[in-house]
Amino acid sequence: MRAMVSKAPGTPLVLEERPDPLPGPGEIRVRITACAVCRTDLHVVDGDLPPHRADIVPGHEIVGRIDAIGAGVEGFALGERVGIPWLGHACGTCPYCSSGAENLCDAPAFTGWDRDGGFATHVVADAGFAVRLGDLDLDDVSAAPLMCAGLIGWRSLVRAGEGRALGLYGFGAAAHIVAQVAKFQGRRVHAFTRPGDRAAQEFARSLGCDWAGPAGAAPPEPLDAAIIFAPVGELVPEALRVVRKGGRVVCGGIHMSDIPAFPYALLWQEREVVSVANLTRADARDFLTVAARARPHIATRTYPLEAANAALDDLRAGRLSGAAVLVP
Repeated sequence: MRAMVSKAPGTPLVLEERPDPLPGPGEIRVRITACAVCRTDLHVVDGDLPPHRADIVPGHEIVGRIDAIGAGVEGFALGERVGIPWLGHACGTCPYCSSGAENLCDAPAFTGWDRDGGFATHVVADAGFAVRLGDLDLDDVSAAPLMCAGLIGWRSLVRAGEGRALGLYGFGAAAHIVAQVAKFQGRRVHAFTRPGDRAAQEFARSLGCDWAGPAGAAPPEPLDAAIIFAPVGELVPEALRVVRKGGRVVCGGIHMSDIPAFPYALLWQEREVVSVANLTRADARDFLTVAARARPHIATRTYPLEAANAALDDLRAGRLSGAAVLVP
Protein backbone atom coordinates (compact mmCIF):
# COMPACT_ATOMS: atom_id res chain seq x y z
CA MET A 1 0.00 0.00 0.00
CA ARG A 2 0.97 3.64 -0.40
CA ALA A 3 0.58 6.07 2.49
CA MET A 4 1.38 9.69 3.30
CA VAL A 5 3.01 9.57 6.74
CA SER A 6 3.53 12.22 9.42
CA LYS A 7 7.12 11.61 10.56
CA ALA A 8 7.38 14.57 12.94
CA PRO A 9 5.02 17.41 13.92
CA GLY A 10 5.43 20.50 11.79
CA THR A 11 7.09 18.70 8.85
CA PRO A 12 5.61 17.72 5.48
CA LEU A 13 4.08 14.28 5.06
CA VAL A 14 6.29 11.63 3.46
CA LEU A 15 5.11 9.09 0.87
CA GLU A 16 5.88 5.52 1.95
CA GLU A 17 5.35 2.07 0.48
CA ARG A 18 4.14 -0.31 3.18
CA PRO A 19 2.93 -3.91 3.21
CA ASP A 20 -0.84 -4.16 2.89
CA PRO A 21 -2.20 -4.28 6.47
CA LEU A 22 -4.13 -7.33 7.62
CA PRO A 23 -7.34 -7.01 9.67
CA GLY A 24 -7.27 -8.62 13.10
CA PRO A 25 -10.25 -10.03 15.00
CA GLY A 26 -13.18 -7.63 14.86
CA GLU A 27 -11.58 -5.56 12.10
CA ILE A 28 -12.10 -4.90 8.41
CA ARG A 29 -9.69 -3.67 5.75
CA VAL A 30 -10.97 -1.00 3.41
CA ARG A 31 -9.61 -0.13 -0.03
CA ILE A 32 -9.88 3.64 0.08
CA THR A 33 -11.57 5.47 -2.78
CA ALA A 34 -11.72 8.93 -1.16
CA CYS A 35 -10.51 10.60 2.02
CA ALA A 36 -11.43 14.19 2.81
CA VAL A 37 -8.94 16.48 4.53
CA CYS A 38 -10.14 17.87 7.85
CA ARG A 39 -8.79 20.75 9.90
CA THR A 40 -8.12 18.20 12.65
CA ASP A 41 -5.68 16.49 10.26
CA LEU A 42 -3.97 19.85 9.96
CA HIS A 43 -3.77 20.12 13.76
CA VAL A 44 -2.23 16.62 13.92
CA VAL A 45 0.32 17.33 11.19
CA ASP A 46 1.22 20.81 12.48
CA GLY A 47 1.59 19.61 16.08
CA ASP A 48 -1.28 21.68 17.50
CA LEU A 49 -2.49 18.36 18.88
CA PRO A 50 0.20 16.36 20.71
CA PRO A 51 1.36 13.24 18.85
CA HIS A 52 -0.26 10.03 20.02
CA ARG A 53 1.87 7.72 17.88
CA ALA A 54 5.00 7.91 15.78
CA ASP A 55 4.76 7.71 11.99
CA ILE A 56 0.99 8.11 11.93
CA VAL A 57 -1.03 8.16 8.72
CA PRO A 58 -3.55 11.03 9.10
CA GLY A 59 -7.05 11.12 7.69
CA HIS A 60 -10.43 10.25 9.19
CA GLU A 61 -13.03 11.13 6.57
CA ILE A 62 -12.70 7.87 4.69
CA VAL A 63 -14.89 6.16 2.12
CA GLY A 64 -14.03 2.88 0.45
CA ARG A 65 -14.87 -0.76 -0.15
CA ILE A 66 -14.23 -3.64 2.22
CA ASP A 67 -11.61 -5.96 0.72
CA ALA A 68 -10.73 -8.14 3.74
CA ILE A 69 -12.65 -9.17 6.86
CA GLY A 70 -11.12 -10.28 10.16
CA ALA A 71 -12.23 -13.11 12.40
CA GLY A 72 -15.47 -12.64 14.29
CA VAL A 73 -16.85 -9.86 12.11
CA GLU A 74 -20.48 -10.35 11.18
CA GLY A 75 -22.89 -8.34 9.05
CA PHE A 76 -20.36 -6.95 6.55
CA ALA A 77 -19.62 -8.22 3.06
CA LEU A 78 -16.62 -7.97 0.75
CA GLY A 79 -17.11 -5.09 -1.64
CA GLU A 80 -19.52 -3.23 0.67
CA ARG A 81 -19.14 0.57 0.74
CA VAL A 82 -18.40 1.97 4.19
CA GLY A 83 -17.20 5.15 5.85
CA ILE A 84 -14.54 5.34 8.56
CA PRO A 85 -14.90 8.37 10.88
CA TRP A 86 -12.80 10.09 13.55
CA LEU A 87 -13.93 7.88 16.44
CA GLY A 88 -12.17 4.62 15.65
CA HIS A 89 -12.84 2.72 18.88
CA ALA A 90 -14.38 3.15 22.32
CA CYS A 91 -13.95 0.87 25.31
CA GLY A 92 -17.67 0.24 25.80
CA THR A 93 -17.34 -0.16 29.58
CA CYS A 94 -16.38 3.21 31.12
CA PRO A 95 -19.11 5.38 32.69
CA TYR A 96 -19.35 7.51 29.55
CA CYS A 97 -19.76 4.59 27.17
CA SER A 98 -22.25 2.98 29.54
CA SER A 99 -24.38 6.13 29.52
CA GLY A 100 -24.42 6.53 25.73
CA ALA A 101 -21.66 9.16 25.63
CA GLU A 102 -19.00 7.10 23.84
CA ASN A 103 -17.66 10.35 22.35
CA LEU A 104 -16.27 11.02 25.86
CA CYS A 105 -14.84 7.50 26.33
CA ASP A 106 -11.98 7.24 28.84
CA ALA A 107 -9.97 4.95 26.53
CA PRO A 108 -10.79 5.91 22.94
CA ALA A 109 -8.82 5.46 19.74
CA PHE A 110 -9.08 8.05 16.99
CA THR A 111 -8.58 7.42 13.29
CA GLY A 112 -5.55 9.27 11.98
CA TRP A 113 -4.28 10.07 15.49
CA ASP A 114 -4.11 6.73 17.36
CA ARG A 115 -4.84 4.39 14.43
CA ASP A 116 -3.49 4.83 10.92
CA GLY A 117 -5.98 6.75 8.83
CA GLY A 118 -7.05 7.44 5.29
CA PHE A 119 -4.17 9.29 3.63
CA ALA A 120 -3.38 5.93 2.04
CA THR A 121 -4.65 3.31 -0.36
CA HIS A 122 -5.84 0.96 2.43
CA VAL A 123 -6.87 1.23 6.07
CA VAL A 124 -7.75 -1.26 8.80
CA ALA A 125 -10.67 -0.26 11.01
CA ASP A 126 -12.67 -1.58 13.93
CA ALA A 127 -15.75 -3.02 12.22
CA GLY A 128 -17.97 -1.84 15.06
CA PHE A 129 -17.20 1.78 14.21
CA ALA A 130 -17.53 1.57 10.42
CA VAL A 131 -20.47 3.46 8.93
CA ARG A 132 -22.61 1.73 6.31
CA LEU A 133 -23.11 3.95 3.25
CA GLY A 134 -25.00 1.62 0.94
CA ASP A 135 -28.17 3.75 0.78
CA LEU A 136 -26.43 7.13 0.60
CA ASP A 137 -27.07 8.74 -2.78
CA LEU A 138 -23.68 10.44 -3.09
CA ASP A 139 -20.54 9.45 -4.94
CA ASP A 140 -17.48 8.55 -2.86
CA VAL A 141 -15.78 11.95 -3.17
CA SER A 142 -18.92 13.78 -2.03
CA ALA A 143 -19.60 11.28 0.76
CA ALA A 144 -16.12 11.51 2.33
CA PRO A 145 -16.56 14.96 4.00
CA LEU A 146 -19.70 13.70 5.71
CA MET A 147 -17.56 11.44 7.90
CA CYS A 148 -16.35 14.38 10.01
CA ALA A 149 -17.34 17.76 8.60
CA GLY A 150 -20.86 16.41 8.34
CA LEU A 151 -20.94 14.39 11.56
CA ILE A 152 -19.26 16.97 13.81
CA GLY A 153 -21.31 19.68 12.13
CA TRP A 154 -24.48 17.72 12.88
CA ARG A 155 -23.52 17.17 16.53
CA SER A 156 -22.78 20.90 16.80
CA LEU A 157 -26.15 21.74 15.27
CA VAL A 158 -27.94 19.48 17.74
CA ARG A 159 -26.02 21.07 20.62
CA ALA A 160 -27.03 24.50 19.34
CA GLY A 161 -30.67 23.71 20.09
CA GLU A 162 -33.77 24.37 18.06
CA GLY A 163 -33.49 28.13 17.68
CA ARG A 164 -34.55 29.59 14.35
CA ALA A 165 -31.74 32.16 13.90
CA LEU A 166 -28.35 30.47 13.62
CA GLY A 167 -24.86 31.90 13.10
CA LEU A 168 -21.94 29.96 11.62
CA TYR A 169 -18.38 31.24 12.17
CA GLY A 170 -15.83 29.92 9.66
CA PHE A 171 -17.53 28.93 6.42
CA GLY A 172 -15.50 25.86 5.50
CA ALA A 173 -16.26 22.18 4.99
CA ALA A 174 -18.43 21.70 8.09
CA ALA A 175 -20.32 24.98 7.87
CA HIS A 176 -21.22 24.59 4.21
CA ILE A 177 -22.89 21.26 5.01
CA VAL A 178 -24.54 22.41 8.25
CA ALA A 179 -25.90 25.55 6.58
CA GLN A 180 -27.81 23.46 4.06
CA VAL A 181 -29.15 21.07 6.70
CA ALA A 182 -30.24 24.01 8.86
CA LYS A 183 -32.04 25.62 5.91
CA PHE A 184 -33.75 22.28 5.26
CA GLN A 185 -34.96 22.44 8.86
CA GLY A 186 -36.43 25.89 8.24
CA ARG A 187 -33.84 27.96 10.08
CA ARG A 188 -32.42 31.35 9.14
CA VAL A 189 -28.66 30.99 8.65
CA HIS A 190 -26.08 33.75 9.04
CA ALA A 191 -22.52 33.06 7.82
CA PHE A 192 -19.48 34.82 9.29
CA THR A 193 -16.26 34.66 7.28
CA ARG A 194 -12.75 36.04 7.45
CA PRO A 195 -12.83 39.82 6.98
CA GLY A 196 -12.59 40.66 3.29
CA ASP A 197 -13.35 37.11 2.11
CA ARG A 198 -16.08 38.07 -0.33
CA ALA A 199 -15.75 34.77 -2.18
CA ALA A 200 -16.65 32.82 0.97
CA GLN A 201 -19.57 35.17 1.61
CA GLU A 202 -20.87 34.68 -1.92
CA PHE A 203 -20.40 30.92 -1.55
CA ALA A 204 -22.50 31.02 1.63
CA ARG A 205 -25.26 32.97 -0.07
CA SER A 206 -25.21 30.57 -3.02
CA LEU A 207 -26.03 27.73 -0.60
CA GLY A 208 -29.05 29.55 0.79
CA CYS A 209 -27.64 31.50 3.73
CA ASP A 210 -29.87 34.43 4.61
CA TRP A 211 -26.95 36.74 5.41
CA ALA A 212 -23.18 36.61 5.02
CA GLY A 213 -20.59 39.02 6.33
CA PRO A 214 -17.25 39.29 8.13
CA ALA A 215 -16.66 38.11 11.68
CA GLY A 216 -17.17 41.08 13.96
CA ALA A 217 -20.09 42.45 11.94
CA ALA A 218 -23.58 42.60 13.42
CA PRO A 219 -26.08 40.25 11.77
CA PRO A 220 -29.51 41.64 10.86
CA GLU A 221 -31.16 40.01 13.90
CA PRO A 222 -30.15 38.63 17.31
CA LEU A 223 -29.12 34.99 17.03
CA ASP A 224 -30.62 32.13 18.98
CA ALA A 225 -27.34 30.22 18.69
CA ALA A 226 -23.95 30.37 17.00
CA ILE A 227 -21.55 27.59 16.05
CA ILE A 228 -17.83 28.34 15.81
CA PHE A 229 -15.95 26.07 13.42
CA ALA A 230 -12.90 28.31 12.99
CA PRO A 231 -10.19 27.48 15.58
CA VAL A 232 -10.04 31.10 16.74
CA GLY A 233 -10.69 31.80 20.42
CA GLU A 234 -11.34 35.50 19.76
CA LEU A 235 -14.59 34.50 18.07
CA VAL A 236 -16.17 33.30 21.33
CA PRO A 237 -16.78 36.81 22.76
CA GLU A 238 -17.69 37.99 19.26
CA ALA A 239 -20.40 35.35 19.08
CA LEU A 240 -21.64 36.08 22.61
CA ARG A 241 -22.19 39.69 21.57
CA VAL A 242 -24.68 38.71 18.88
CA VAL A 243 -26.67 35.92 20.56
CA ARG A 244 -29.86 36.85 22.37
CA LYS A 245 -30.62 36.37 26.05
CA GLY A 246 -30.58 32.64 26.77
CA GLY A 247 -28.62 32.01 23.56
CA ARG A 248 -25.89 29.45 23.11
CA VAL A 249 -22.43 29.51 21.52
CA VAL A 250 -21.12 26.10 20.43
CA CYS A 251 -17.39 25.52 19.87
CA GLY A 252 -17.25 22.78 17.24
CA GLY A 253 -13.52 22.07 16.92
CA ILE A 254 -11.08 19.81 18.76
CA HIS A 255 -8.51 22.63 18.97
CA MET A 256 -8.91 26.37 19.42
CA SER A 257 -6.58 29.23 20.26
CA ASP A 258 -6.98 30.74 23.71
CA ILE A 259 -10.24 32.54 24.44
CA PRO A 260 -9.45 36.10 25.53
CA ALA A 261 -10.87 37.62 28.69
CA PHE A 262 -14.27 39.19 28.22
CA PRO A 263 -16.72 41.06 30.46
CA TYR A 264 -19.19 38.99 32.41
CA ALA A 265 -21.99 41.06 30.85
CA LEU A 266 -21.51 39.08 27.63
CA LEU A 267 -22.29 35.82 29.43
CA TRP A 268 -24.96 37.17 31.72
CA GLN A 269 -28.69 36.67 31.02
CA GLU A 270 -28.18 32.92 30.79
CA ARG A 271 -26.08 32.83 27.65
CA GLU A 272 -24.03 29.63 27.38
CA VAL A 273 -20.74 28.51 25.86
CA VAL A 274 -20.49 24.76 25.20
CA SER A 275 -18.10 22.51 23.31
CA VAL A 276 -18.50 19.50 21.07
CA ALA A 277 -16.17 16.54 21.55
CA ASN A 278 -15.87 13.87 18.90
CA LEU A 279 -18.99 11.96 17.78
CA THR A 280 -21.00 8.83 18.45
CA ARG A 281 -22.29 6.07 16.22
CA ALA A 282 -25.79 7.32 16.97
CA ASP A 283 -24.75 10.70 15.50
CA ALA A 284 -23.83 8.91 12.27
CA ARG A 285 -27.15 7.11 12.05
CA ASP A 286 -29.15 10.26 12.79
CA PHE A 287 -27.16 12.50 10.47
CA LEU A 288 -27.20 10.17 7.49
CA THR A 289 -30.97 9.85 7.83
CA VAL A 290 -31.35 13.64 7.75
CA ALA A 291 -28.76 14.06 4.98
CA ALA A 292 -30.66 11.60 2.78
CA ARG A 293 -33.67 13.92 3.01
CA ALA A 294 -31.86 17.27 2.95
CA ARG A 295 -29.61 16.22 0.05
CA PRO A 296 -26.91 18.87 0.66
CA HIS A 297 -24.58 19.83 -2.16
CA ILE A 298 -21.04 18.88 -1.11
CA ALA A 299 -18.44 21.20 -2.60
CA THR A 300 -15.11 19.43 -3.09
CA ARG A 301 -11.70 19.86 -4.68
CA THR A 302 -9.87 16.61 -5.42
CA TYR A 303 -6.15 15.91 -5.11
CA PRO A 304 -4.13 12.77 -5.81
CA LEU A 305 -2.85 11.02 -2.69
CA GLU A 306 0.70 12.19 -3.35
CA ALA A 307 -0.52 15.83 -3.24
CA ALA A 308 -1.71 15.58 0.38
CA ASN A 309 0.75 18.30 1.44
CA ALA A 310 -0.69 20.66 -1.16
CA ALA A 311 -4.21 19.94 0.10
CA LEU A 312 -3.11 20.70 3.66
CA ASP A 313 -1.43 23.92 2.49
CA ASP A 314 -4.62 25.04 0.74
CA LEU A 315 -6.66 24.33 3.86
CA ARG A 316 -4.12 26.10 6.08
CA ALA A 317 -4.19 29.19 3.84
CA GLY A 318 -7.98 29.31 3.52
CA ARG A 319 -7.95 28.72 -0.24
CA LEU A 320 -10.79 26.17 -0.23
CA SER A 321 -14.52 26.49 -0.70
CA GLY A 322 -15.89 23.29 0.76
CA ALA A 323 -13.63 20.29 1.32
CA ALA A 324 -10.36 18.96 -0.06
CA VAL A 325 -10.56 15.26 -0.90
CA LEU A 326 -7.65 12.90 -1.60
CA VAL A 327 -8.28 10.26 -4.25
CA PRO A 328 -5.70 7.42 -4.19
